[in-house]
Amino acid sequence: MSHFDWLSELLARYQDERVLVRRGSARELAPAHLLEIDAEDWGRAAQVAAQFGCRWAGVWAEQHDDSLLISAALAYQGDHLLLRTAVPLAAPRLPSQTPYYPGADRMERHVQDMHGVVFSDHPDPRRWSRHNRWAPDRYPLRKDFSVDNAPLPAAPEQDYSFIQTQGAGAYEIPVGPVHAGIIEPGHFRFQAVGEMVLNLEQRLGYVHKGIEKIAEGRDAHGLARLAGRVSGDSTVHHAWAACMAMERAARITVPPRAQALRAVYAERERIANHLGDIGAICNDVAFAFMWQQFARLRELWLRDNAACCGHRLLMDCIVPGGVARDLSAEQVVRLRSAVDPLRRELAALYPILDDHPSLEDRLATTGVLSAEQAQRLGCLGYVGKASGQDADLRRDHPYAPYDRLHVPSPLFQTGDVEARMQVRMQEVLDSLELLVVLLDTLPDGAVQVPWQAPAAGSEGLGLVEGWRGEILSYVRFGADGRIARYFPRDPSWFNWPALELLIHGNIVPDFPVCNKSVNGSYSGHDL
Repeated sequence: MSHFDWLSELLARYQDERVLVRRGSARELAPAHLLEIDAEDWGRAAQVAAQFGCRWAGVWAEQHDDSLLISAALAYQGDHLLLRTAVPLAAPRLPSQTPYYPGADRMERHVQDMHGVVFSDHPDPRRWSRHNRWAPDRYPLRKDFSVDNAPLPAAPEQDYSFIQTQGAGAYEIPVGPVHAGIIEPGHFRFQAVGEMVLNLEQRLGYVHKGIEKIAEGRDAHGLARLAGRVSGDSTVHHAWAACMAMERAARITVPPRAQALRAVYAERERIANHLGDIGAICNDVAFAFMWQQFARLRELWLRDNAACCGHRLLMDCIVPGGVARDLSAEQVVRLRSAVDPLRRELAALYPILDDHPSLEDRLATTGVLSAEQAQRLGCLGYVGKASGQDADLRRDHPYAPYDRLHVPSPLFQTGDVEARMQVRMQEVLDSLELLVVLLDTLPDGAVQVPWQAPAAGSEGLGLVEGWRGEILSYVRFGADGRIARYFPRDPSWFNWPALELLIHGNIVPDFPVCNKSVNGSYSGHDL
């Protein structure tokens, strides 16, 4: 890939548009390139980047004495660029990037809620993450806010004004936050006529856990455990991204065998979740036979995880400097020998999924997300790939051990539920191929190097391709090797808003299958 051979052109455009780049660095947050700009140029820098074709990839803030440091990530051709500026803590005001990147909407509101930053021309100033649990003048991620501060008593949220629809026959359906199933909470407000959905508005944040706040003061191993709990079904990928960020900050190189084992765990996590989702999509259109078959396959897969890796979901397998435990020769053989039976089962089941008229009738042309919508929101993973967004970090900016592997990435254009399921189906097969190579060529040697805490102020960026899409983790160390700032960005931040768009014009009974085809993480978003 290019690796920043496009950056000079973007810098020239910044110069033309009078966006002053005060300082740039290719080393401080490598592999990302850091650009420091003035706060007054924050919005214009996003406008130029959007016109250039950059994808918006996240924003976070951190307090430094009497100022707030704001960082926004952009991506282009697999490379990542970090824009950074500072605003005074006493008057933290900044132009919004949402007018140029709709996917920035909720994350800027999160920064507003947690740090008190006012985004001057943001189209939607409503609270997003805090609901009513903190007073309006209290900001949980500022240094004067103790983690021991008790939130206000829970109360109905009376001042959150949902979009209203008026007209003959129009009505409203509130769904959640408590659902008729063992899932996490989230509120969905529908406006409909008959069975046709006119509008959907989401309200999330009900499983806010204070991840960013309780990360402060932890040691490296404590942060890795916390990262593994950002979203339980992505425990491997979030832990990997956090450890990668810490290792880059500490200039630690992970042994080749540990790198390969991390990828083994990651591909096993991808396969397990895709198997579960394929079955669940079928279940949402009453194809119970397929649900049971894929639930059975997933269960067998998870049992091998437990037997060989010590945990069904592979929790706490990745630690700073490597992995927590090695695989014995017998365990490698067991994991390798599970690949072919799964392939044979899928070879029998996939043709049924591909040639089942009633299934096709429910999935094809249902919940269509156009390529333009996906691009504007910055959709990731199977949601983006089903709508023509050809991005996969393992291929586009490969990190070890993917830098020595061929990583295919399926791409579809129809953007419907069927395409989102087909991406998963193909990725399961691709991950099985990767597992064969990884297990057959597993290097010898150590699986962990001793952790050495970096100097205070050291920072690092972790970027991995999770099973839902790209995960970004930012880490800054404070004194004594303790964490001063941790921000994990799950791909669900960009995929949840897609659900609001793709449901338009569909019937209310198709919402469950549309929702499952996106399968955003409540926990990964709510932090």
